[in-house]
Order: sequence, then C-alpha cells, then structure tokens
Amino acid sequence: MQRRKFVEMGAVCALALTAALPARAEAERPILVAASFDAMAELVKAVGGSLVRVETLIPPGAEPHDFTPTVKTTQLLRAASVLVVNGFGMEPWAKKIAAAAENPRLMLVTASEGAVPVKNSDPDEIAEHGADDPHLWLSLSGAEIEARNIAEALAKADPKNAEAYRMQFTLFKGKLHVLKTQYSARFRNVKRRFFVTGHAAFAYLCRDFNLEQKSVEGVFAEGEPTPKRLAELAIELKKAGVRTVFAEKLLSPAVSKTLAQEAGARVETIYTMESAEDGKNYLERMRSNLEKIESALDE
Repeated sequence: MQRRKFVEMGAVCALALTAALPARAEAERPILVAASFDAMAELVKAVGGSLVRVETLIPPGAEPHDFTPTVKTTQLLRAASVLVVNGFGMEPWAKKIAAAAENPRLMLVTASEGAVPVKNSDPDEIAEHGADDPHLWLSLSGAEIEARNIAEALAKADPKNAEAYRMQFTLFKGKLHVLKTQYSARFRNVKRRFFVTGHAAFAYLCRDFNLEQKSVEGVFAEGEPTPKRLAELAIELKKAGVRTVFAEKLLSPAVSKTLAQEAGARVETIYTMESAEDGKNYLERMRSNLEKIESALDE
C-alpha cells in the first residue's frame, strides 16, 4: 500500500511538471520570422527555438546599411509574421520594405527599443547615418534588451506560445549574465584598458566592462584613414606595447594589417556578427570575442 502511494504521488508530480511546461504543439508549425542580419537572426533563434523559422534578409558579406531589397525580399515579408531589425540607423530601409510587403499581419520589431545609445562622434557619419552607434548587439547587456524585445514581439505574434518565448528568454538572459559576470571579474585586473580594432564596433561592449577601443575606421567603417592617422596610432601602440590589432572577417583587413605592421603587432580576427560565421551561435562568438580581447589586454 505504501509503495502504491509513492507511485501515485510520483505520477501526480510528473503530471504537474508536464502541465507546467509550455505547450509544444505549435513547434510543428513554426512561425516565419524575417531578421535583417545575422545577429538579429541569432537572437530570434535564442528566444524562439523550434517555434520559429528564421530567414535573414541581408546576404552574407553585404553591409546592412546599404542593403537593397529584391523581389524575393518582398515575397518573404508577405509570408512572415515578424520582421526584426536592430534600429539605431542600421536599417534605414526597414519601414519602407515592411510597407511594400502589404502584409497586415507583419509586425515590425526594432530590437534596440528602450536602449540608451552610444553617440557617434564622426560628423560625416552622423550626416549620413544619424548620431547613434548601432552596434548594440555586441554588448551582453544590449543583447539582453534586444532579446527581451524580440521575445515579447514573438509572444504577441504567436500568443499560444507566449509562455515558451518568455521562458526561453529567461534562460538566454541567465547565460548572458553568467558570461558578463565571468568577464567583469577577468577584465578587472588586466594590464591595459584599451584594445585596437579596424572598425569602431565595440563601444557598447566597452561600456559593459569599462574598457576603451581605439579604431582605425569609424562606426560605419566608411572611407580610408589618412596616413597621418595610421602613423599616429602606430606610435601610440608601440609606446603602450600593444601586440594585437583586431580585424573583422567581413571587412577588408588591409588597413588593420598596415597598422599592425607599423606597430610591430599581429592581426587577430574578431566577430561582429553582421553575417553568419564559422557555424557558431551568438553566445559562442561573444565568448570568443571576450577571450581574445582579454588576451590582448594582458599581453
């Protein structure tokens, strides 16, 4: 009799746990989500899991700022439930292409909504792209804001699975917090507080960890630095003993290589996540970035 009671209690507990889990029936028919570029697609996958099918608008290697939509783009958006963009001037074409799709179900989501932007200081870039640095996703804190906004949008577009999206966001947020806690401790005692990049894409990451980036090119990586700028930066790097200059795979590393040669340093690749790279997800690429930056700061 006692054994039977335990079995019955176990069955009740199992049923209770099953009931507490969000319904997964909708996973068989995932909703279609369009994402402007790879980082947005990765954040959608992080909080959407098997409940979503994600299609990226901007082809690999293309610049999000300069994207020109095609007939295929319009067809995709006519079928999609959600369009996720970063905002902060990254996709100035977003509202126009969403309207052109003529899809009353399509929800346009600006993932950076509610975040405090880092301001660009380059007058030419401000005139063309606006004053806000768009690279929020390269910050763990920024990714949390963007993932939350995406999860809430998915919950509205697919209310039957709203609980699942929110639970998956909570799990993702926990992983972001663990990574940020680890590297907050590691960066506390590094030898120097600045690192060098070809493209000024890491201001939000620097804000997370009280670091500084010194960059050859601006926020939007447009134009070439003057020989004077390169020479001045090379001298500064030599004096500081900097041995690593970071470059992104998507952009030409020529400028970074020139600077590294002048400063007696090496070039190391780093992820900006504007396109899919090496089959790695968001957290894997952020961990790789943080490991490389820590190593460079401690050389």
